[in-house]
Amino acid sequence: MGNDVALIAYADRLGGNFSGLQSLLDNEFRGLFSSVHVLPFFDPIDGADAGFDPVDHTRVDPRLGNWRDVASLSAKYSFMADLIVNHVSADSLQFQDVQRHGRSSDYWELFLRKNDIFPHSEPAFVTAEEMQRIYRPRPGSPFTAITLDDGSSFDFWTTFSSKQLDINVESPAGRVYLDSILERFAGAGIREIRLDAAGYAIKRRGTSCFMLPETFDFIGTLSERAQALGMQALVEIHSYYQTQRAIASQAGRVYDFGLPPLVLHTLYRNDADAIKKWLEVAPRNCVTVLDTHDGIGIMDAARQDEHEGLLADSEIDRLVETIHLKTGGSSRRASGDAASNLDIYQVNSTYYDALGRNDCDYLIARAIQFFSPGTPQVYYVGLLAGENDMDLVKRTGVGRDINRHYYSCEEIQKSIQRPVVKHLMQLIRLRNSESAFDGAFSMPTCQRSELVLRWENDGALAQLHVELGRRCATIDIRTADIERRYIINEKLLNAAADLGDIETEQNE
Repeated sequence: MGNDVALIAYADRLGGNFSGLQSLLDNEFRGLFSSVHVLPFFDPIDGADAGFDPVDHTRVDPRLGNWRDVASLSAKYSFMADLIVNHVSADSLQFQDVQRHGRSSDYWELFLRKNDIFPHSEPAFVTAEEMQRIYRPRPGSPFTAITLDDGSSFDFWTTFSSKQLDINVESPAGRVYLDSILERFAGAGIREIRLDAAGYAIKRRGTSCFMLPETFDFIGTLSERAQALGMQALVEIHSYYQTQRAIASQAGRVYDFGLPPLVLHTLYRNDADAIKKWLEVAPRNCVTVLDTHDGIGIMDAARQDEHEGLLADSEIDRLVETIHLKTGGSSRRASGDAASNLDIYQVNSTYYDALGRNDCDYLIARAIQFFSPGTPQVYYVGLLAGENDMDLVKRTGVGRDINRHYYSCEEIQKSIQRPVVKHLMQLIRLRNSESAFDGAFSMPTCQRSELVLRWENDGALAQLHVELGRRCATIDIRTADIERRYIINEKLLNAAADLGDIETEQNE
């Protein structure tokens, strides 16, 4: 991944398959992206968790194409794929073999059971305190009792759901499994991998079983194995912000998941102090997002036990309630107990809806993202300024589907003609083309209601000045040959709605 803006997309939901996705990148989105993160394309793409519960992690779902299609796309664009580290589907060949043959299965040691961490793990040997300490992203027990064909029953570790069996990554079978995926990826020309759910991979008795010291070692070793095959790793962890900083210093690139809630807080409250404090210390070797296939992360800005977060408890509560207000309540209906996908740390909504479908606020939010330290990624729904898809949520019962719309060709063509999308595309081109972004980042001192983000590189300058009260963002670009100014505000956006251009001044 270079420093340009990257696209995040499902191949079946944007383009229909690999061929359709590549056609969009080559034509409608030409010049916007040099990198693309294709969300799980493994067999099947429509399991219990939208591809994140693969039956076969080394097989492309034939509805999308095959590995030749992956190689074709990766030959032209830097291709990122998900390595789902923690788990595999209960319908996988490996677990089905365990189901039939039990302890005699060749894959018996591939799966993690309660008694692997809690020896002699009858209930009496697992205290209530120990159970309470185990961190899980959704309510309920981390174990599922499964009866095998021979009548024996075992408590298998199932961090995410009963259909997603945790892998024993410390076993020889676990290493062989992960290595087989890495080798398959490398053979198709994939150069970047996203380590999904890696923070849950290592379990120890008496701990949270999440982001332990041993987890850092595991992530580092796995990243090295990927690097030896020519691939760079990106660690996906939703966690307390200090944990993100620790990962960045010890185990390579991470997502800046603190940025999305802080941008919303900034625009909701007309107060930039919290985001300024974060950007002073945020990892520089990060990938920035505002939206992904998941919900809008909240825990990433919240406190952890007695440790203060990026936002106070009252600010977190106000943030969540404002999202629900801005979306007309649809985010509330798609989050928490209201949806089968019970995420206790996320609010399910598109980012465009979370900003009340306000074009000016949305473009200012994207400008803040693009001027923040890190490599920006834009999710396909966000690229098209997509709205909450409650019809899909009603059909599937999965809250996060609110932000996983299936776009038809007609919808894509209509979306790219909308002024807000045209302006966003121009912002992406600006972020890709200016050499200043390869230089040094700074934040000049300004008022609480203002935010100034500056990049300088060998005489080139790119600066964003956001005046929150006026709802105006000014972008200044300066090189040896040219000075340009771009304005984002409601008046100019309305005036230029048919032009697809936010540029207002140019002096050569």
